[in-house]
Amino acid sequence: MLVLAGAGTGKTRVLTTRLAHILATGRAKPWELLAVTFTNKAAREMRERITHLIGPSAEGLRWLGTFHSIAAQILRRHAELVGLKSSFTILDTDDQERVLKQLLEAANIDTKRWTPKSLSGLIDHWKNRGWTPEKLPPGEDFGNGKGQGLYAAYQARLRSLNACDFGDLLLHNITIFTSQPDVLAEYHDRFRYLLVDEYQDTNLCQYELVKLLAGHRGMLTVVGDDDQSIYTWRGAHPENLKQLQQ
Repeated sequence: MLVLAGAGTGKTRVLTTRLAHILATGRAKPWELLAVTFTNKAAREMRERITHLIGPSAEGLRWLGTFHSIAAQILRRHAELVGLKSSFTILDTDDQERVLKQLLEAANIDTKRWTPKSLSGLIDHWKNRGWTPEKLPPGEDFGNGKGQGLYAAYQARLRSLNACDFGDLLLHNITIFTSQPDVLAEYHDRFRYLLVDEYQDTNLCQYELVKLLAGHRGMLTVVGDDDQSIYTWRGAHPENLKQLQQ
Protein backbone atom coordinates (compact mmCIF):
# COMPACT_ATOMS: atom_id res chain seq x y z
CA MET A 1 0.00 0.00 0.00
CA LEU A 2 1.38 3.38 -1.05
CA VAL A 3 0.11 6.55 0.62
CA LEU A 4 1.02 9.76 -1.21
CA ALA A 5 0.30 13.05 0.54
CA GLY A 6 1.73 16.54 0.88
CA ALA A 7 3.70 18.08 3.73
CA GLY A 8 1.89 18.40 7.04
CA THR A 9 -1.08 16.22 6.05
CA GLY A 10 -0.43 13.45 8.56
CA LYS A 11 1.57 10.82 6.67
CA THR A 12 3.40 9.61 9.77
CA ARG A 13 0.10 9.49 11.62
CA VAL A 14 -1.13 7.02 8.98
CA LEU A 15 1.73 4.67 9.86
CA THR A 16 1.41 5.00 13.63
CA THR A 17 -2.36 4.48 13.50
CA ARG A 18 -1.95 1.46 11.21
CA LEU A 19 0.64 -0.01 13.57
CA ALA A 20 -1.61 0.57 16.56
CA HIS A 21 -4.57 -0.98 14.72
CA ILE A 22 -2.59 -4.10 13.75
CA LEU A 23 -1.55 -4.58 17.37
CA ALA A 24 -4.93 -3.75 18.90
CA THR A 25 -6.74 -6.22 16.63
CA GLY A 26 -4.21 -9.01 17.26
CA ARG A 27 -3.11 -9.31 13.65
CA ALA A 28 0.52 -9.40 14.75
CA LYS A 29 2.68 -9.28 17.84
CA PRO A 30 4.87 -6.21 18.44
CA TRP A 31 8.03 -8.14 17.49
CA GLU A 32 6.45 -9.21 14.18
CA LEU A 33 6.31 -5.61 12.91
CA LEU A 34 9.12 -3.82 11.10
CA ALA A 35 8.68 -0.03 11.08
CA VAL A 36 11.40 2.11 9.51
CA THR A 37 11.97 5.84 9.46
CA PHE A 38 14.93 8.12 8.78
CA THR A 39 15.98 9.75 12.04
CA ASN A 40 16.24 8.64 15.66
CA LYS A 41 13.99 11.56 16.58
CA ALA A 42 11.28 10.40 14.19
CA ALA A 43 11.56 6.83 15.52
CA ARG A 44 11.17 8.05 19.13
CA GLU A 45 8.15 10.15 18.19
CA MET A 46 6.55 7.23 16.39
CA ARG A 47 7.07 4.97 19.40
CA GLU A 48 5.61 7.62 21.73
CA ARG A 49 2.53 8.06 19.53
CA ILE A 50 1.88 4.32 19.40
CA THR A 51 2.34 4.00 23.16
CA HIS A 52 -0.17 6.81 23.63
CA LEU A 53 -2.65 4.93 21.44
CA ILE A 54 -2.31 1.39 22.76
CA GLY A 55 -0.34 1.59 26.01
CA PRO A 56 2.50 -0.64 27.30
CA SER A 57 2.12 -3.31 24.62
CA ALA A 58 4.02 -0.93 22.31
CA GLU A 59 7.17 -1.62 24.35
CA GLY A 60 7.67 -4.86 22.42
CA LEU A 61 8.30 -3.01 19.15
CA ARG A 62 11.95 -3.98 18.99
CA TRP A 63 12.08 -3.55 15.19
CA LEU A 64 11.02 0.09 15.10
CA GLY A 65 13.90 2.40 14.18
CA THR A 66 16.00 3.95 11.45
CA PHE A 67 17.21 2.04 8.41
CA HIS A 68 20.70 1.90 9.87
CA SER A 69 19.68 0.83 13.38
CA ILE A 70 17.51 -1.98 12.00
CA ALA A 71 20.25 -3.06 9.59
CA ALA A 72 22.79 -3.08 12.43
CA GLN A 73 20.55 -5.38 14.49
CA ILE A 74 20.27 -7.81 11.59
CA LEU A 75 23.97 -7.64 10.76
CA ARG A 76 25.05 -8.44 14.32
CA ARG A 77 23.02 -11.65 14.09
CA HIS A 78 24.68 -12.76 10.83
CA ALA A 79 28.02 -10.92 10.75
CA GLU A 80 30.06 -14.05 10.02
CA LEU A 81 28.33 -14.36 6.64
CA VAL A 82 30.17 -11.22 5.44
CA GLY A 83 33.47 -11.91 7.17
CA LEU A 84 32.83 -10.00 10.39
CA LYS A 85 32.27 -10.86 14.05
CA SER A 86 29.12 -9.81 15.88
CA SER A 87 31.25 -7.41 17.96
CA PHE A 88 32.12 -5.31 14.89
CA THR A 89 32.60 -1.56 15.33
CA ILE A 90 31.05 1.15 13.15
CA LEU A 91 33.52 3.72 11.87
CA ASP A 92 32.68 7.42 11.89
CA THR A 93 33.75 9.79 9.10
CA ASP A 94 37.12 10.63 10.67
CA ASP A 95 37.98 6.94 11.06
CA GLN A 96 36.98 6.24 7.45
CA GLU A 97 39.18 9.02 6.12
CA ARG A 98 42.10 7.87 8.28
CA VAL A 99 41.90 4.36 6.81
CA LEU A 100 41.51 5.71 3.27
CA LYS A 101 44.51 8.01 3.68
CA GLN A 102 46.65 5.00 4.58
CA LEU A 103 45.43 3.14 1.51
CA LEU A 104 46.02 6.12 -0.79
CA GLU A 105 49.54 6.59 0.51
CA ALA A 106 50.27 2.87 0.11
CA ALA A 107 49.13 3.15 -3.52
CA ASN A 108 51.41 6.19 -4.08
CA ILE A 109 48.46 8.45 -4.86
CA ASP A 110 48.78 12.20 -4.23
CA THR A 111 46.44 12.75 -1.26
CA LYS A 112 46.28 16.48 -1.93
CA ARG A 113 44.89 15.97 -5.42
CA TRP A 114 42.92 12.81 -4.61
CA THR A 115 41.83 13.43 -1.04
CA PRO A 116 40.61 10.81 1.47
CA LYS A 117 37.50 12.94 1.98
CA SER A 118 36.59 12.86 -1.71
CA LEU A 119 37.17 9.11 -1.89
CA SER A 120 35.08 8.60 1.25
CA GLY A 121 32.21 10.55 -0.35
CA LEU A 122 32.51 8.55 -3.56
CA ILE A 123 32.49 5.21 -1.76
CA ASP A 124 29.43 6.35 0.19
CA HIS A 125 27.76 7.21 -3.14
CA TRP A 126 28.60 3.76 -4.50
CA LYS A 127 27.21 2.06 -1.41
CA ASN A 128 24.02 4.15 -1.53
CA ARG A 129 23.47 2.72 -5.00
CA GLY A 130 24.07 -0.82 -3.78
CA TRP A 131 27.39 -1.29 -5.59
CA THR A 132 30.03 -3.57 -4.11
CA PRO A 133 33.55 -3.33 -5.63
CA GLU A 134 32.76 -6.25 -7.94
CA LYS A 135 29.61 -4.53 -9.23
CA LEU A 136 31.09 -1.09 -9.79
CA PRO A 137 30.02 -0.04 -13.30
CA PRO A 138 32.38 1.40 -15.92
CA GLY A 139 32.85 5.15 -15.68
CA GLU A 140 32.81 5.20 -11.88
CA ASP A 141 36.42 5.89 -11.00
CA PHE A 142 38.95 7.66 -8.80
CA GLY A 143 42.70 8.22 -8.95
CA ASN A 144 43.23 7.59 -12.66
CA GLY A 145 41.78 4.11 -12.84
CA LYS A 146 42.41 2.99 -9.28
CA GLY A 147 38.94 3.51 -7.84
CA GLN A 148 37.75 -0.08 -7.91
CA GLY A 149 41.01 -1.40 -6.44
CA LEU A 150 40.95 1.18 -3.66
CA TYR A 151 37.32 0.37 -2.88
CA ALA A 152 38.14 -3.35 -2.68
CA ALA A 153 41.20 -2.66 -0.51
CA TYR A 154 39.11 -0.48 1.79
CA GLN A 155 36.52 -3.22 2.25
CA ALA A 156 39.28 -5.75 2.96
CA ARG A 157 40.83 -3.42 5.53
CA LEU A 158 37.48 -2.96 7.25
CA ARG A 159 37.05 -6.73 7.52
CA SER A 160 40.55 -7.08 9.01
CA LEU A 161 39.60 -4.43 11.59
CA ASN A 162 36.25 -6.14 12.27
CA ALA A 163 34.61 -2.87 11.31
CA CYS A 164 32.16 -1.40 8.85
CA ASP A 165 30.93 2.05 7.92
CA PHE A 166 27.32 3.22 7.81
CA GLY A 167 26.95 2.31 4.16
CA ASP A 168 28.04 -1.24 4.92
CA LEU A 169 25.21 -1.73 7.39
CA LEU A 170 22.75 -1.70 4.49
CA LEU A 171 25.00 -3.18 1.83
CA HIS A 172 26.00 -6.17 3.99
CA ASN A 173 22.32 -6.86 4.70
CA ILE A 174 21.65 -7.01 0.96
CA THR A 175 24.66 -9.30 0.42
CA ILE A 176 23.42 -11.65 3.14
CA PHE A 177 19.83 -11.74 1.91
CA THR A 178 20.73 -12.26 -1.75
CA SER A 179 23.34 -14.95 -1.06
CA GLN A 180 21.56 -16.76 1.78
CA PRO A 181 17.91 -17.49 0.85
CA ASP A 182 17.38 -19.37 4.10
CA VAL A 183 18.29 -16.28 6.13
CA LEU A 184 15.95 -14.13 4.05
CA ALA A 185 13.18 -16.70 4.57
CA GLU A 186 13.74 -16.42 8.31
CA TYR A 187 12.97 -12.68 8.16
CA HIS A 188 9.99 -13.23 5.88
CA ASP A 189 8.60 -15.45 8.64
CA ARG A 190 9.60 -12.99 11.34
CA PHE A 191 8.06 -9.81 9.90
CA ARG A 192 4.36 -10.03 9.17
CA TYR A 193 4.03 -6.34 8.32
CA LEU A 194 6.55 -3.79 7.01
CA LEU A 195 5.95 -0.04 7.26
CA VAL A 196 8.23 2.70 5.93
CA ASP A 197 7.97 6.44 6.61
CA GLU A 198 9.21 9.20 4.23
CA TYR A 199 9.66 6.68 1.44
CA GLN A 200 10.64 9.39 -1.05
CA ASP A 201 13.94 9.73 0.82
CA THR A 202 15.05 6.11 0.33
CA ASN A 203 18.14 5.57 -1.77
CA LEU A 204 18.55 2.63 -4.14
CA CYS A 205 20.24 0.49 -1.48
CA GLN A 206 17.40 1.10 0.99
CA TYR A 207 14.85 0.40 -1.73
CA GLU A 208 16.50 -2.94 -2.49
CA LEU A 209 16.58 -3.85 1.20
CA VAL A 210 12.86 -3.10 1.61
CA LYS A 211 12.10 -5.03 -1.57
CA LEU A 212 13.98 -8.08 -0.30
CA LEU A 213 12.34 -8.03 3.12
CA ALA A 214 8.85 -7.49 1.71
CA GLY A 215 9.11 -10.30 -0.82
CA HIS A 216 5.83 -10.99 -2.60
CA ARG A 217 3.56 -11.03 0.43
CA GLY A 218 1.97 -7.61 -0.08
CA MET A 219 2.28 -6.68 3.59
CA LEU A 220 4.21 -3.47 2.87
CA THR A 221 2.89 0.00 3.67
CA VAL A 222 4.86 3.12 2.73
CA VAL A 223 4.04 6.81 2.98
CA GLY A 224 5.72 9.64 1.16
CA ASP A 225 5.61 12.75 -1.00
CA ASP A 226 7.63 12.81 -4.21
CA ASP A 227 7.73 16.63 -4.07
CA GLN A 228 9.28 16.62 -0.62
CA SER A 229 12.54 14.69 -0.91
CA ILE A 230 15.24 16.34 1.21
CA TYR A 231 18.04 13.80 0.91
CA THR A 232 18.79 13.75 -2.82
CA TRP A 233 22.22 15.13 -1.95
CA ARG A 234 23.04 11.84 -0.24
CA GLY A 235 21.50 9.48 -2.75
CA ALA A 236 17.74 9.66 -2.11
CA HIS A 237 15.85 8.40 -5.13
CA PRO A 238 12.26 9.74 -5.20
CA GLU A 239 11.58 7.55 -8.24
CA ASN A 240 11.37 4.67 -5.77
CA LEU A 241 7.77 5.77 -5.18
CA LYS A 242 7.01 5.10 -8.84
CA GLN A 243 8.88 1.80 -8.77
CA LEU A 244 6.61 0.63 -5.98
CA GLN A 245 3.58 1.10 -8.18
CA GLN A 246 4.91 -1.13 -11.00
